[in-house]
Amino acid sequence: MTADYFASEDLTQETFLSAYSHLKNFDGGNEKAWLCRIAANKCIDYMQSAGRRSIPTEDAGMDIPASGTQSPENICLEEEVRRTLLERCRSLKPPYDEIAKAYYYDEMDAPQIARARGMKIKTVQTQVYRARAMLRKMYGKESDT
Repeated sequence: MTADYFASEDLTQETFLSAYSHLKNFDGGNEKAWLCRIAANKCIDYMQSAGRRSIPTEDAGMDIPASGTQSPENICLEEEVRRTLLERCRSLKPPYDEIAKAYYYDEMDAPQIARARGMKIKTVQTQVYRARAMLRKMYGKESDT
């Protein structure tokens, strides 16, 4: 019941001590059921108080990342995704390579790209749309293999 070998040893001793100390109150019925009930009650008491007895260790704080921060695994995965995205954007033919990099990797919107490159917004939007289609095709081929 406790899932802890050493705690169960202690609880077994407590069970028999309690049974011995209350032997005069035993009415002579089923001894096995009486001992099992004492043991079950000891285990229940132990489990209820286990949370209060637990002492956090220094390592316990390491398992839960602080709010607003990412785990090291998520950081590595995000870096890998961004690196792959940058490679794919650079593999597109001009002018879609620079537009895709600015839009998807640098996270600029169409008006910002248009101002930075001295282009019309509609031209940038069209190039973003075409770059998106090319990237989709690249990612689609990867998932098929």
